[in-house]
Amino acid sequence: MVNSDISTFIQPSLFIDNTHPDVLAEKDKVVSESDSTQEKIIKLYLHVRDKWRYNPYKLDLRKEQMRASEIIKRPEAYCIEKAILYAALVRAAGIPAKVGFANVINHIGTEKLEEVLKTNMLVFHGYTLVHYNNQWRVATPAFNKELCELLNVDVLEFDGTEDSMLQHFSKEGDKYMEYVHDYG
Repeated sequence: MVNSDISTFIQPSLFIDNTHPDVLAEKDKVVSESDSTQEKIIKLYLHVRDKWRYNPYKLDLRKEQMRASEIIKRPEAYCIEKAILYAALVRAAGIPAKVGFANVINHIGTEKLEEVLKTNMLVFHGYTLVHYNNQWRVATPAFNKELCELLNVDVLEFDGTEDSMLQHFSKEGDKYMEYVHDYG
């Protein structure tokens, strides 16, 4: 997505309601004004990745429930919700961010989810794009540290300088995530 006015991606939107008092309060718990931009990106990423446990089974697609200010109240979230929440917290810190989507195939630990979806393809996996050092970088805060350890995959880190995509392989080299289509 090309947009010459980067300030668009700091403004609140229907779902990324970064000026909501609850979002601002959560941001203030994690970062301070004295933190560098990169420190804010990292601290907020780790916060979203690990505070909200990944759970793809509690989907509530009503508009009002997809707002960052509502997601923040729950102990669990799935990839799209975590992407929205991270984008809102990063925007609240004055850093441009937006949400992106991709179709992915998960090859590990998805038997229960495949039964529900009737496929191993996860359509519209959500991630966040953060604008730092004049570049958009992919951040994927979906899977919390404990889940990664349980599935024996590397825990994703993000520092704003390199993309942080879902893990393609397990620690043993088995296929884990396969990107099929990126919507941006």
